[in-house]
Amino acid sequence: MDETASDPGASGTTAADPAPDATGSGRTPVGAAGRPVRSPRASRPTLAAVARAAGVAPSTASLAFSGSGPVSEDTRQRILAVAAELGYDGPDPRARSLRRGRSGVIGVVLDDRLSDAFRDPVNVLTLDGIAEVAGAAGVSLLLVRSPLDDERGMAPLVDAPMDAVILIGCNVRIDPAVAVLRRRSIPVVAIEADTIEGAVPVHLDNREASRRAATYLRELGHEQVTVVTLPLDGSRERGPVDASRERSSSAFTTMERLRGVRDVYPDAPAVASAGSSVEEGRIAGAALFAPGVQAPTAVVAQSDLLAVGVVSAALEAGLRVPEDVSVVGYDGIHVDDSLLHRSPIRQLTTLVQPFVPKGEAAARAALAMLEGESPEPASFRSELRIGDTTGPPRG
Repeated sequence: MDETASDPGASGTTAADPAPDATGSGRTPVGAAGRPVRSPRASRPTLAAVARAAGVAPSTASLAFSGSGPVSEDTRQRILAVAAELGYDGPDPRARSLRRGRSGVIGVVLDDRLSDAFRDPVNVLTLDGIAEVAGAAGVSLLLVRSPLDDERGMAPLVDAPMDAVILIGCNVRIDPAVAVLRRRSIPVVAIEADTIEGAVPVHLDNREASRRAATYLRELGHEQVTVVTLPLDGSRERGPVDASRERSSSAFTTMERLRGVRDVYPDAPAVASAGSSVEEGRIAGAALFAPGVQAPTAVVAQSDLLAVGVVSAALEAGLRVPEDVSVVGYDGIHVDDSLLHRSPIRQLTTLVQPFVPKGEAAARAALAMLEGESPEPASFRSELRIGDTTGPPRG
């Protein structure tokens, strides 16, 4: 495709036009092949200038850069060599966006601060899946944090150039953000979220999987089971979860996983963490295993990082895992010795979820909507993997 008309600077001075050099001599500097090269003060060279210097049509030069057309390798190399001499780095992305009517960007909205989000392997692996599919389609990703409230943090969703948006675990105050995206007519894909009108859902069997884990503990003989949950809402307040906190919770994944355990243990107490991390699990576990407190015989943690923290707290309290307390996690991340702090534990009992396929499905759904298609919702299943952190309760 000929990009001359949409490439800024195509009708102005280019590196192929006579222009004063930096010394004001009026001479145009030339490269080794006798072709003009760009002066430091010259405007951005155009694809048309490259085509003229290489002796080819602008459409041929465009195909050489895109790699998508019938251009011989010799011709392509000649065009790229001329482009390098002229200082032309490729078609202007702004022109490409205007021509296509798209930004070539998918926004990925995360519930945590990015510094926290990237400490959780679940987010990283899900992003890997999104990036694999988006990258193959020539689409870039823009990472955005979920807005904190109606005012703060909304600007990226209002102004950022995005063709579609994927929500990852965005349970906190997401309604205003979705309203903004809907006004912009931006397609939305929601991973593990409550029903969002107009959004394509990517489901994970959080409740059913948690029920399977609880059933497994019941079969082992456990009666005293406590749940360490992910955050309940935007306040990320730690501590016991009472009925009032449950009713006001805006965290869909948290509540689905809690409901799954409660399907088997209706009266199971729960303790909320402030996030998915080993330290948060250790804080929750320290409260559960404090002197004078009746400790549970089993703990269901809503992430593997929380589970590792609970295991560490149990060991620090002088308890044995799983002889004195069993611990179940959720995610199936790789847990190495550095996380387990040289404990005798080698593998968590956990629910393994398909991170990468989940991200890939979300990206495919977003791309399908951009092509005017109607993608079907995707659903994934977590598998219970038995490790060495669970066993029967003490007699």
